[in-house]
Formats: sequence, structure tokens, C-alpha cells
Amino acid sequence: MDTILDLQQVSKIYKSGDRSLTVLDNINFSITAGSTMSIVGPSGSGKTTLLGLCAGLDRATSGNVELHGTRLNGLSEDQLAAVRNQYVGFIFQNFQLLPTLTALENVMVPLELRGEKNIKPRALDLLDKVGLGERSHHYPTQLSGGEQQRVSLARAFSNKPQILFADEPTGNLDAETSEKVVKLLFDLNKEAGTTLVLVTHDLELAAKTQRIIRIKGGKLVE
Repeated sequence: MDTILDLQQVSKIYKSGDRSLTVLDNINFSITAGSTMSIVGPSGSGKTTLLGLCAGLDRATSGNVELHGTRLNGLSEDQLAAVRNQYVGFIFQNFQLLPTLTALENVMVPLELRGEKNIKPRALDLLDKVGLGERSHHYPTQLSGGEQQRVSLARAFSNKPQILFADEPTGNLDAETSEKVVKLLFDLNKEAGTTLVLVTHDLELAAKTQRIIRIKGGKLVE
């Protein structure tokens, strides 16, 4: 199997004045394309920081992150953005939809950034898949939390990402809504053959992935 993400001796240290805080300490793992994995650990253990490094949203202090065969370390901000645009999808706990855009327009954003043509039918099809075809012209404020997260699911899959990072995707949702969103996430993921990396403190959710890695105090404990 091809490796889509490879971390070698990755550390992240934040410096403040003469003090330094090690958030991640010598992390090593790799993920094969098409697989599903959870990163679990207590609050403040470095899970979200790790996700940011994997996705090229942030830079490692030392070590190497390789995404889809590209070493992220030496890239400029523009090059990192291009890599994310090409290969990565995101789902965040707080949805991060653009409030001035309709559901449909939010889903179209990644496609527009890539300069793709004829994107409306694809965006509508994805909204249909998440059960929001009828709500495509609603703005985020007119949608419930669960609906907003479903829009962000459709957006995450719109540019057919090779790898999808989900940071506490059900963190702001009630149990019943969470269940629906999780089922959609795994169904869409399976259909698209996307690699899924999930950050969660919900062990029941983590158990749905093929592999779980645990982080404690910035270190990896399998």
C-alpha cells in the first residue's frame, strides 16, 4: 500500500521569551492511503497541534512531515496552500463556514479555489448526499449545528481530497446529531476512498477507525 502521510521525528516547540514549551515530542508514524485512523488523548495533549502539522497548516520545529510524497518542511506558505488545496479536506468542530455565503456557495469554495469549471452540479450533488439539497440557499445562521456540520462535510469532500482531517467533528453536536454526522462521514469517506484522520476524545468514535494512536503529554503512546 502507498503511504500518504509520513511523520519522522516530528517535534513542535513554542518559544515565549526564554521559556520553551514542547507540545509534541519526537512523533513518528505513517498512514497508508485509503485507511482510517484516530488520534486520541486528553485535552491539551497536542492532538490538534499534530493535526495542524500533518495538514500543513502549521510547521514542525524539527523532523519531517511528508504528505502525498511532498516534504512540507521547506515549502513556502503559498506552496503549502497549494498542497492543501490539491490533496486535503478539513472538518472542524466549529464548522468554519463562511457566514456571508449560502450552503451551496460554501461547498463551492474549494472548487473555485482550484479554478474548476462547472462546479455547481457537483456541489448540489454533495449537498443532496448529506440530505441538504433543499437547503442549498440557506445561510449558516439559518441552519442548525448538525446541518452546518453536514454542509462542512459536503465542502470537505468537494475537491475530492486524498486525505481528510476531522478535528472533533462532533464536538459541538448532541448525541443523536453526532451519530448521523459520523455515519455520513464514514459513508462518504468509503465511497470516495479517502484517507481519514480523526482527532477525538470520544473513544466510541475512535473505535470506528482501523487504527488508533494515543498522545499523552506530547508523546505517542500506541
